[in-house]
Amino acid sequence: MKARYQYRFYPTDQQQQSLAQLFGCVRVVWNDALALSKACLFPGYNSLAKTLTLTKKTEKRQWLNDVSSVPLQQSLKQLEVAYKNYFDSLLGKRKGKKVAQPKFKKKTNAQSATFTKAGFSIKDGQVYLAKIGNLNPIWSRELPSEPTSVTVIKDVANRYFLSFVVDVKPYLVDAKNQSIGIDLGLKTFAFMSNGETANSRDYSRVDKRLRRKQRKLARQVKGSKRREVTRLQIAKLHNQISDTRKDFLHKLSTKVVTENQVIVLEDLNVSGMVKNRKLSRAISLQGWREFRVLSEAKSEKFGREFVVINRWEPTSQICSECGFKWGKLELKVRTVTCLNCGATHDRDENAAKNIKKVGIGHCHDSKQTGSDRKTSNG
Repeated sequence: MKARYQYRFYPTDQQQQSLAQLFGCVRVVWNDALALSKACLFPGYNSLAKTLTLTKKTEKRQWLNDVSSVPLQQSLKQLEVAYKNYFDSLLGKRKGKKVAQPKFKKKTNAQSATFTKAGFSIKDGQVYLAKIGNLNPIWSRELPSEPTSVTVIKDVANRYFLSFVVDVKPYLVDAKNQSIGIDLGLKTFAFMSNGETANSRDYSRVDKRLRRKQRKLARQVKGSKRREVTRLQIAKLHNQISDTRKDFLHKLSTKVVTENQVIVLEDLNVSGMVKNRKLSRAISLQGWREFRVLSEAKSEKFGREFVVINRWEPTSQICSECGFKWGKLELKVRTVTCLNCGATHDRDENAAKNIKKVGIGHCHDSKQTGSDRKTSNG
């Protein structure tokens, strides 16, 4: 299986200029090819590559020869993949959310350029990029195998990264537990069926500063230097929240996957939940979808079974002890006492246990659903 390993690096002033030139060329090639594709039906990579060769010989685009041709060709291949995903989505061949048509790249957005084996090499801890030079990334961990490609990235906060694509083999690690169900929430990010909890990170202080900076940006003149300074400050605050969340989700997903053989999650309708104006910002900060993606990828890496149950399963409406269904509960109700068996449940723990039961194949007891008994809640 393929995996990405990302490392930060600090380029010299000369390398920053060379990278800025490279990013500009990649952006121009993408935008020119996209404009041509919008004017007529997408011609395909081979036709675009021939057009690029002819364009580099013209006086208007002669400066494209100053950078390596590898990332320029990769830009066209990425455009071809983007259009394939777009067409497959239109025809219903691609699962999931509808994919939008490719967009033009902007100078103020994150920049990237991809090198294949013909355009880079690694020697003595240094990464050589064609027509850029030797870069010294911070090797926080070793690469598990020889990389097939590397992407140099500059994010909106002017940070530089090298992202390697490598082949990794599944890790054979014995699991402590057979299975676990996880109920995701806001204050308590994850409530697990074994009683363990993982509290959500507090982003309130950084989020408050972010809101203030965003209001300031809205009042500033477009194109001014002070607006650019504020934009960079906002980008750094976004990165601070993103890095904190990513660190938390990586650690939690690794712990869950390594300790359990079967991991069961609920398919949450996040896009529908964020329409709630009172909770949309808090939900967006949690990263539920990112946690699911990480858990699924790491389950494949460690040889685990990853199960996602239907979002319509009444996991919060059924007693995990006897299967009695008490119906919908208001969000403020946190504990429930079942009058059928007398068990008292924490709402989230009960949901996690039901998620686990459904995920491993134990259906809810439909006989109890029609009972006229009641429950007391608190």
